[in-house]
Amino acid sequence: MLKILIVLAAIVAVCFASLAFWRWNDTRIERAVWDKLAAADKTTPERFDRAMVEDLPEAARRYFDYTITPGTPLSSIVMLEMEGKLGLGDKRNPGYRDFRASQILAPPRGFVWRLDAGAIGGSDGLESSRSWTRFWFMGLVPVVRVSDDSDHLRSAFGRLVAEAAFWAPASLLPSDHVRWEEAGPKTARAIVSNGSFEQAVEIGIAADGRPTAVTIQRWSSANPEETYRFQPFGGSLSGFRDFGGYRIPTRVEGGNHFGTDAYFPFFKARIRSARFVNLEAE
Repeated sequence: MLKILIVLAAIVAVCFASLAFWRWNDTRIERAVWDKLAAADKTTPERFDRAMVEDLPEAARRYFDYTITPGTPLSSIVMLEMEGKLGLGDKRNPGYRDFRASQILAPPRGFVWRLDAGAIGGSDGLESSRSWTRFWFMGLVPVVRVSDDSDHLRSAFGRLVAEAAFWAPASLLPSDHVRWEEAGPKTARAIVSNGSFEQAVEIGIAADGRPTAVTIQRWSSANPEETYRFQPFGGSLSGFRDFGGYRIPTRVEGGNHFGTDAYFPFFKARIRSARFVNLEAE
């Protein structure tokens, strides 16, 4: 009997050690991608000038006039600290759980979102041609794990573009990756590309240029059939504050099927801090 107990104890120890190493490796990858994304592209960033957007549709010009102060050093990399509620259920039973998270957003290259929701923790990420969702229970038991999946990668790129529209406005300035289309006086429409992916984003624009809502057609399986397809995703924006010359929302509420009867705002966040990365200021 003693030998059996020793063997069982050894097996349990090996299992715990394997799970701990697995979790440690996830954290190592998160940190490596975070550090890579944090590396700014230019040692002396350009500064925002309204001449940069004078050829854009009128709604897009108002969007940039509101979100970026003239003379601000341009940075498409922002680090965020946030808190709020995360819905782990559905529209009928939201199952909201308090959370805190840190995020680096570096469009169009990628993002890392680190979640702490009590017993549930982990991260979402995208960098180059890889993406992941990895959540753990009590830091030892994997509860959600998706990576190296082409559908997930396309979906993650959609999220990146949607969040860029309200938290990293400089990333949407005209470039090889971004073009703008006319969409009317109350909507600004940008198309963002990176590698083989292309994603359109529509931004609701108030009279003063304030972005009020963001909508994309996201590649997602969040539907009753659990089948990947393009469907509405987005949310509403409020509580704008200035962070180093960038005026961004500190309150964001969003989810799948935005603008339809099936809309479920599973993400309700409040920004606690935001820092735009510029080598000139470091």
